[in-house]
Amino acid sequence: MAAHNESLEIAEALKSIKAQMREGDRLVVVADNCTDDTAEIARGIGAEVVERFDNERRAKGYAVDFGVSYLRQSPLPVMVIIDADCKLGEGALDRLVADAFAKQRPIQGRYVLFAPPGSGIHLAVAQFSFHLKNHVRLRGLTRLGLPCLLTGSGMAFPWALLEKVDLATGHLSEDTKLGLDLAKVGHSPTFCEDALIASLFPYTASGELSQRRRWEGGHLRMLRKSLRELLRPSTWMNGGYLTLVLDIAVPPLTLLFTIVTGLLIAGAALAMAGLGYFALFMAIADIALLLAALVATWYAHGRDVLPARNLFAIPRYAAAKFMLYPRMLWAGHPRFWIRTDRARRG
Repeated sequence: MAAHNESLEIAEALKSIKAQMREGDRLVVVADNCTDDTAEIARGIGAEVVERFDNERRAKGYAVDFGVSYLRQSPLPVMVIIDADCKLGEGALDRLVADAFAKQRPIQGRYVLFAPPGSGIHLAVAQFSFHLKNHVRLRGLTRLGLPCLLTGSGMAFPWALLEKVDLATGHLSEDTKLGLDLAKVGHSPTFCEDALIASLFPYTASGELSQRRRWEGGHLRMLRKSLRELLRPSTWMNGGYLTLVLDIAVPPLTLLFTIVTGLLIAGAALAMAGLGYFALFMAIADIALLLAALVATWYAHGRDVLPARNLFAIPRYAAAKFMLYPRMLWAGHPRFWIRTDRARRG
């Protein structure tokens, strides 16, 4: 567990893990550039704690690499990474470890976020969107026999695979990058739906905005890289890697809808200019299929989270996300670990 100033959440997360540990397991916390009592709390619960201080290389990837270096002295067959704000569902740790050991592949558990009690409609929309991305999408890939991306928490790795990739990275989406790097060397991740890892969205608006910027910004930067990778012949020779690159190449839903709408407008303009109707018909088909997929997904997976009476909030949520894109598309990588504000309201 890599933790940066997580004193508000880490105790519950560690207790959740310890309750599922077996004899011989080790619980290691990397207290990374902490200025609070994260390390003391973790020690008090019984975790092995290593503290890291580096003013230049401050990101989760560097913290994970530091923890792996510490464990390298006496490694176990499987390493599991859980974020410091997460709790495990019943039996999740056993399922992650068993899958990683049996398949000798990286394993991604079902990592979900829930809206805190009393939060607004916009977080209900965010919860549905996150569920679509981290559960429904991964379940579909699994049923097709395809690999999946790593989503950040609840990841299990056979130890030998960790020696094949560089973990020390300051990338905004270090988990996605790690999954791609492993797939590139022939070890693409797969999904374990039965292993639940749960957390809450931030309570504060500033925390939720920071989290959204990090996720969306990381996705956009990986998207640009994936488009370059599709031009390489070697990418098309590696089926697992190609699947993940194509998955990354799908823009975030708000941006995808904007692109499809733009194609519809362009198709209409071409038709009005007397240049034929083919482009317009294709654009209409694209937007119809996208809307049908969204409605079907909401009906099957989102009605409990986002009742029909609250669907009016989706355009406002999408508009708020869209306003973030221009700056994120061209922004450089952050120099420091961007920790989500987990403070409670009130």
